[in-house]
Amino acid sequence: MAVLNGKKTVFLFPGQGAQYPGMALDLWEVSAGVKKLFAQLSEIYGKDMKTFIAGADAETLKRTDVSQPAITLANLSAAAYLAEQGVEPVAVAGFSLGEYAALTTAGLISAEDCFRLVKARGEAMQASADRLKQAGGEAPGMAAVVGLAPAAVEALIAEWTGNGLKDLYAANINSPRQVVVSGSAAALAEAEKRFKEAGARRVIRLQVAGPFHSPLIADAAEKFQPVLEAVSFSAPQIPLYSNVTGKEISSGDEAKKLALQQITCPVRWTDVEAAVVAAGKIDTALETGPGKVLQGLWKDSGSEIPCLAAGTLEDIKS
Repeated sequence: MAVLNGKKTVFLFPGQGAQYPGMALDLWEVSAGVKKLFAQLSEIYGKDMKTFIAGADAETLKRTDVSQPAITLANLSAAAYLAEQGVEPVAVAGFSLGEYAALTTAGLISAEDCFRLVKARGEAMQASADRLKQAGGEAPGMAAVVGLAPAAVEALIAEWTGNGLKDLYAANINSPRQVVVSGSAAALAEAEKRFKEAGARRVIRLQVAGPFHSPLIADAAEKFQPVLEAVSFSAPQIPLYSNVTGKEISSGDEAKKLALQQITCPVRWTDVEAAVVAAGKIDTALETGPGKVLQGLWKDSGSEIPCLAAGTLEDIKS
């Protein structure tokens, strides 16, 4: 298997929030494989993706039903260009939405099926967010809790829930110092005070469409399930790590079940990073897609294995 300058690499695919106008167009200019991916998604999404990404502003790209197909296209474009340069991963993982690019790269689903799934997933999650917003009052959302360990945050949520606080959930276990929580507007407002009293340095409300990775969007999972069930999942051809369990996925059947659970379950990213390192198969990580978020989270994990940017033509060439 080809590796990067003799390095054994894991591809880490970013999720929502990594998008930016014009992403992956530099790869489109130089890669036949990327042009094919753009054409595939254009047919499934019903828009010419090159024109759309070139013209879309940041606000448009923030919409969940837009960002999910677009980011997945950028992730797979980076992987395709790397493959053309002889760089193939020995393992893969993806953060939230990024797990779909990982499923594709590990051979469980085709690119076409991946695009169909993320289109349906994005639409279902956007519809859920719109429903919650229209329900009256301030909309539910997400907040980053900085400065408390994940175990402490989860223990506090369990304690508060047991004492009557409703609709607050750990959503993204990002790093030893940061956990993102989902909740109703009232729960987030109350939790901000309580987390600060418990020692959190900051609690930052996130600009997202809804309370993702929580039971508050269970209707999105219900809407997505028939689309997911129609797609066949093969066995992984290289190690693939699950957001839901933090462990390596053993079969296509397991991957399909976890893909549904992932919508309402927390992203256990610190567990994913630890499992990737503990397997002892890699000596380099590549953030294979737009943005730099996963590089920061990898650094926070304390691993001495480097994590490098690989989302743009300039990144990959350097």
